Amino acid sequence: MHAVVLVGGFGTRLRPLTLATPKPLLPIGNLPLLERLMTSLAKGGVTNAVLSLGFKPEPFLEAFPANICAGVKLTYAVEDRPLDTAGAIGFAAREAGIHTRGETFLVANGDVLTDLDISELVEFHRSAGAQGTIHLTPVEDPSQYGVVETQADGRVLRFVEKPLPGQSNSRNVNAGTYVFEASVLDRMPGVAPLSIERATFPEMVVDKQLFGFATDDYWIDAGRPDTYVRANLDLLQREHGYLVMAVSTKAEIAKSATISQSMIADDCKVGENAQVVRSVLLNGAKVEANAVVIDSAVMGHIGSFAEVTSCLVGIDGDVRSGAVLRDAKVPDPN
Repeated sequence: MHAVVLVGGFGTRLRPLTLATPKPLLPIGNLPLLERLMTSLAKGGVTNAVLSLGFKPEPFLEAFPANICAGVKLTYAVEDRPLDTAGAIGFAAREAGIHTRGETFLVANGDVLTDLDISELVEFHRSAGAQGTIHLTPVEDPSQYGVVETQADGRVLRFVEKPLPGQSNSRNVNAGTYVFEASVLDRMPGVAPLSIERATFPEMVVDKQLFGFATDDYWIDAGRPDTYVRANLDLLQREHGYLVMAVSTKAEIAKSATISQSMIADDCKVGENAQVVRSVLLNGAKVEANAVVIDSAVMGHIGSFAEVTSCLVGIDGDVRSGAVLRDAKVPDPN
């Protein structure tokens, strides 16, 4: 089975981390986000994936020089201008020849990590006789999302954007993984910008061709600063239970340093009496003596006695000694 993987965003929300590394190549538990996604797709029967890109593929070619990721063969569809979601899918699917082969194919959002069983999603899609099926996931507060209302058989009835109390009984939202028949590409020419959420899906609802498959599996959009850190820490807990940290053997950690519920990558240095709490230190990060890092992701340098909370520190970021920062980005990408 082929998959179109949407990785064309500029990673604006995760700058300055993404100024050095494309968002899909940022690590989740010391493996690139894209590799974790591809592992999930491969388990569901995906053998080939076309990456829908809005910029040059060189970083991906360097990361996967054999054009293989988690056993999935990679090709690239590079847009010469932004095409929005449906436009990007239509363009990439044609680049991969999906339209001419007339096959069922998958679409995955490159920001999403989920335990969804892809094979179950595909099986439901085929049994429903759908042209398209959306994976749905429940949320605690539907008022912050666009919810999806379905019939008992899964047929999508309507989308309700940020419903007010009493406006919708649904708690299910679009989880960013879709199964399509090749015929859906007639709705996505791939030659101009087109939104799948605002144009294609509502059109399919009118034609009664869109279904939803709801599950309560683990799901997270790792594309925001808080959820990027949380995705790493969730993985730590899910893979290691109550283990309080995962530290690379190539990292240098002072004996008096305190590491709690954190991921520490290769070539990181943590100095004497430093504290790292619920944070991610990416390859090469340096935390000097007596510094405190909380709920943050760090590529660069944290000076001695500095305190950073809920911050992103890029590869060129240098937090001066004694500084106290909260909800900051270093260097400021703006």
